[in-house]
Amino acid sequence: MTAAPATDTSTRPPAAATEALEKRSTETIPLAERRGRPLNLAWTWSAPNLEFATIFVGVLSTLVFGLTFWQAAAAIVLGNALAALSHGVLSARGPRVGVPQMVLGRIAFGYRGNIVPATLMSVMAGFGWFAVNSVSAAFALAALTGLAPVVCLVGVVLVQIGVAALGHDLVHLFERYAVIVLAVVFAVVAVMTFAAADYSAAPATPGGLAGFILATATAWGYSAGWNPYATDYTRYLPLGAGRAAGWAAAVGLFVSTTVLMLAGAASVSIPGATSDNPTEAFTSHLPGAVAQVTLLAIALGAICANILNVYSGSMSFLAMGFTSLAERRAVVPLAFGVVGFFLAWAGLADAGHAYESFLLVISYWIAPWLAVVLVDQWVRRGQDVSPALHDRGWKNASGVVALSVGTVVSVLLFANQEAYAGPVATALPQLGDLTALVGFVIAGVLYLVLPRRPLRTV
Repeated sequence: MTAAPATDTSTRPPAAATEALEKRSTETIPLAERRGRPLNLAWTWSAPNLEFATIFVGVLSTLVFGLTFWQAAAAIVLGNALAALSHGVLSARGPRVGVPQMVLGRIAFGYRGNIVPATLMSVMAGFGWFAVNSVSAAFALAALTGLAPVVCLVGVVLVQIGVAALGHDLVHLFERYAVIVLAVVFAVVAVMTFAAADYSAAPATPGGLAGFILATATAWGYSAGWNPYATDYTRYLPLGAGRAAGWAAAVGLFVSTTVLMLAGAASVSIPGATSDNPTEAFTSHLPGAVAQVTLLAIALGAICANILNVYSGSMSFLAMGFTSLAERRAVVPLAFGVVGFFLAWAGLADAGHAYESFLLVISYWIAPWLAVVLVDQWVRRGQDVSPALHDRGWKNASGVVALSVGTVVSVLLFANQEAYAGPVATALPQLGDLTALVGFVIAGVLYLVLPRRPLRTV
């Protein structure tokens, strides 16, 4: 069992040197190995969102959900603000606890019970998001080079798993330098897109309240999809850096996602986009040289996102209790990359429709998970949770019950997918898809009223 970290910051050891290959895995990071600056979190959470997957969320809000630009803007800002708020709260806890987010989740769900969300996270990040972003990068490179998308996909996957396998410090370093290029390119693209957009354009079929709810849920699902990664990238920071790290993470996430989603929503009203390649369609209004550079930036942004997906997916996989693999952490991203490649290859044919459904399904489990984690963090505020983090005997059934009930009830009653529509969604289609909101409320309230195991019994 790992000892509780000291809280006296006056004796804080000097920052440790950067590692070319990360030696740690899911264990608590010792104080002597703490390093980094809170401001780095702004870049870490900006770079992976400066990509076409973010833009396409905005495209969906006007093209698919039937909103005007201004309605879409309100939905995007609301969804991203809520996701950034929770992301900042979770990220701020990293320097104190020194463990990945899914290891920290053991406090709310128990050591064994945490296997459920850790498995969902591994599948979502290591396979689901990996496939989505790999497809985005492959399409961009295919449009830029004229090569077949599957050929571009191979190159993209190799870069992603290579950086993620080397570990935490190289991940931060890659994102820090990539964000410079991405911010410049997408700032130019956003300005040109906003200038060319027709803000008086009305959707052919107005989405109404249902469209607004769907757009908000989709934006929230995209941005909140990063919440289960939060402390993975703050656990190496020195004690006392939590508040600053939380703000940096929240601002970086909110600004990057909001600007690009708004650009995506505005781009739909620009005439001339006829290509079946979604990335090429988005850049069709740009001058030739700018369009080419944008396609390259789209590929780089997708790679930035997937480096985090593979790294955090592997952390979640190890948090399931695979201690025999903990000393061979770098091997796990390689395995995730192989599986993710084949999923991405299968998704090349119908990327847009698959992406819309994927974002909503993500929110179905993240919302109740987040509710349980936030309530647990609030009720245990000020307590030392470190003794339970690596205790295989630690149990807290209330977390698993709240997560399960919140997810199952909300999906059965409110889900609004082609494959399944709940009775509430069927009877009241004007409400769109309220699954995430209902799941969050049910799980949070249930966990608050159920008896929780006190930490002092560990």
